[in-house]
Amino acid sequence: MGEDIEKLKQHLPLLDYLRQQNWTGRPSGHSSEFVGLCPLHTETRPSFYVNAHKNLFYCHGCGQGGDLLRFVQLSRHLSFPQSVAYLQQQSAAPADPAAVLEQAATFYQQQLDRYPEALHYLKQRGLHDPATIQELRIGYAPGGSLRRYLTAQGYSFDLLWRLGLLNSQGRDAFYRRVVFPCCQGGRVINLYGRSITAAFAHRFLHGSKGGLYAWEQVQQCPEIILVEGLFDYAVLWQAGFRHATCSLGTHLNTCQFQQLCDRPRTVYLTFDADANGSGQQASQQLALRLRAQGLSTRRVLLPDGHDPNSFFVQGGDRGQFQSLLEDALP
Repeated sequence: MGEDIEKLKQHLPLLDYLRQQNWTGRPSGHSSEFVGLCPLHTETRPSFYVNAHKNLFYCHGCGQGGDLLRFVQLSRHLSFPQSVAYLQQQSAAPADPAAVLEQAATFYQQQLDRYPEALHYLKQRGLHDPATIQELRIGYAPGGSLRRYLTAQGYSFDLLWRLGLLNSQGRDAFYRRVVFPCCQGGRVINLYGRSITAAFAHRFLHGSKGGLYAWEQVQQCPEIILVEGLFDYAVLWQAGFRHATCSLGTHLNTCQFQQLCDRPRTVYLTFDADANGSGQQASQQLALRLRAQGLSTRRVLLPDGHDPNSFFVQGGDRGQFQSLLEDALP
């Protein structure tokens, strides 16, 4: 608690706070000291002194003095805990979700190279090119450190909890997960955490997943490869297939479907060839919907039990995948 209060006072200096409250002070002879009329009582001669270096005030008229918290208690007639809560609200960074998620994504990126288990997991999933990992802004959430980082930036616990970055106990929501930022219009709108162990489920944060992944990069393409998952997308990008996008599952939302239909194009549906046939069934249904909108579709037939990610992990290469595209069924 003591550390948090000191950070709070450093984040919002007493002199800055007073000026926000329209207090006017003039230098009193010392470079760090200012004097003006006391905001705590009525007076005609300035007797209220503020030491900006020490972050303290003292009024020679009414005899009150102390730090920022003491001033808030006196001026707003609040208890100590109420004053802390008030200042936390005042000093909180603007509640722009995209800005917070951008900070979180950047933080996770910075962690990736520090944790060998995360890099090992990426290699297991076929991602070995540092340039690709950097371009896709892939990061790692070790757990237990994001809250400390973001609260130091001035973001409140309540905001971080509402965005899903923290759970109700105040712990980082993502723990031992590889993280992909999901962007729309150049802004991060969600984060996808892929667990590197079987102990934790893969998950998005609260809120919309948005449109098709990296849509702005392929919107003008006359041919598009559509895959289910982000690792499918990542290995295709790494292999040089830069006209791929990802639906983050087999069922497209309204925005994603409209994006595909915004102009005539050919869509290569490259869903998983799973044992229960659900991926290919979803592919067939989507093909019918797209053709009804005037689009051309091709269903890419992967080897049984494979998705694009496992195809490359098991030794497939760019030439072999290109052959699958050329053999795709109408």
